[in-house]
Amino acid sequence: MKRAEIFARDAYRCVYCGEVFPAEALSVDHVQPRARGGDNSAGNVVTACGGCNTRKGHRHLAHFLADEPDARAHFFRLARHVWPRHLRAVEEEIREREAGRPSKRPP
Repeated sequence: MKRAEIFARDAYRCVYCGEVFPAEALSVDHVQPRARGGDNSAGNVVTACGGCNTRKGHRHLAHFLADEPDARAHFFRLARHVWPRHLRAVEEEIREREAGRPSKRPP
């Protein structure tokens, strides 16, 4: 999918803060980073605003969402096009992190 198609699919809304932005203020974020085996498929990319993308930085998505409860609520409400396997993996990693167990995934 092209960036413009992703933004339109997500209604120009950041999945982390829930706000609507013009296209030039948005970026594409990978749920499973390409460096960790993710791809550019529609089920692995979401729309993020510049501010949220900067706050997330290079942290693993589950770490960011575990530290940011509002972003977590928005993500699980708005990221409707993310592959279910990715959503389950993020949920599991958040639970493990909150329970104080070491994650099976690299940070």
